[in-house]
Amino acid sequence: MLAVYTFIFSVVFKARWSGGTDSRSEFALVLFAGLMVFNLFAECFNRAPRLILENVNYVKKVVFPLDILPWVALGSALTNLVISFLVWLTFYAIAFGTPHLTVVLFPIVIIPLLFLIMGISWALAAMGVFLRDLSQLVGVISTILMFLSPIFYPVEALPEEYRHWLNINPLTPVIAQVRDVLYWGKLPSWELYGFSLLTGTVVMVAGFALFQKTRKGFADVL
Repeated sequence: MLAVYTFIFSVVFKARWSGGTDSRSEFALVLFAGLMVFNLFAECFNRAPRLILENVNYVKKVVFPLDILPWVALGSALTNLVISFLVWLTFYAIAFGTPHLTVVLFPIVIIPLLFLIMGISWALAAMGVFLRDLSQLVGVISTILMFLSPIFYPVEALPEEYRHWLNINPLTPVIAQVRDVLYWGKLPSWELYGFSLLTGTVVMVAGFALFQKTRKGFADVL
């Protein structure tokens, strides 16, 4: 799929990264960096509404910390992320040589995203118990979000009046900073990082609070 995306957006639509070249390898690597971020989010986002429904026995028969289920889903998604990251590093080394030293910051710049994912996962897992069709809606939202994130195109490619829609997307700063540290060799904007970290923390706390408030009703519904 990476080859297909690269061909469609770099050849057919002539998309170029800001400050980049016409190199197909460059386009693929920058695109792949964005996809890694989105795939991590989407895997957890899409699974979240079904986490409790797929583990009914834990609700009814045993005393089990249900709030750990989103952590398990995140762990699985992180395993896939590590594999993708190793593939990215290999591709970069073959195409351009030794990666930038800033790649060591990759685990740090995704921390706000992990907080965001956990908060959303707890909230969706709780709501999924009471709204059985939520998973279908989440699937649609996930697809829309993929194209409303700067994965296949730079933010600068959009007209000025539409850029704010991307800027309010919580995935946008994470994607930008991952690309900075992985491909462009830039340090992240710590001001932007701090804002993303604060946002992720607020979402995580709110999501956990919602989960804890509603979990007492899970057994009655299931």
